[in-house]
Amino acid sequence: MSKGLIHVYTGDGKGKTTAAFGLAMRAAGQGRKVLVLQFLKSGMHAGEIKSAKKVGIKVIQFKNQTTPLFDPSVKRSELKKTIREDIAFSLEKIKKGGFDLIIMEEFNNVMGGGYATVSDLREILREKPEFLELVFTGRSAPAELIEAADYVTEMRMIKHPASNGVMARKGIEY
Repeated sequence: MSKGLIHVYTGDGKGKTTAAFGLAMRAAGQGRKVLVLQFLKSGMHAGEIKSAKKVGIKVIQFKNQTTPLFDPSVKRSELKKTIREDIAFSLEKIKKGGFDLIIMEEFNNVMGGGYATVSDLREILREKPEFLELVFTGRSAPAELIEAADYVTEMRMIKHPASNGVMARKGIEY
């Protein structure tokens, strides 16, 4: 197996999760083992999760993690505790091996929200097995991650139907 690289999909535009799942589908189609670790998306029943499971991609959607952006009643202290536990779990999955590609979905937002630290990021990168392809998604990727990454793609919003009152549509945005 060749050296695994680090990917970052960031920015304020649509398409970060779509790009990551597209890569996951491609990898699974070539017989690679794929794991998606979803932060801050509890209870979302997005189409990509259903499709991924059909082709053998393992998706772990961490429980009790909803961003205060979508639910203002979320207690940040409880969310931080839950996320800390899930970062430790994620680190164990990374260290243990068994996957060729791991996607840390919304991890950039976890860092931006103050739920993870640069030390957490450094530990994840340090423990990454040589062959593991590792993907980070979410807005506002930290500078240290951008520096460490091999691929960095920024999705930039130029125009979005939400600004005209069009709500997220099943099968398109989720």
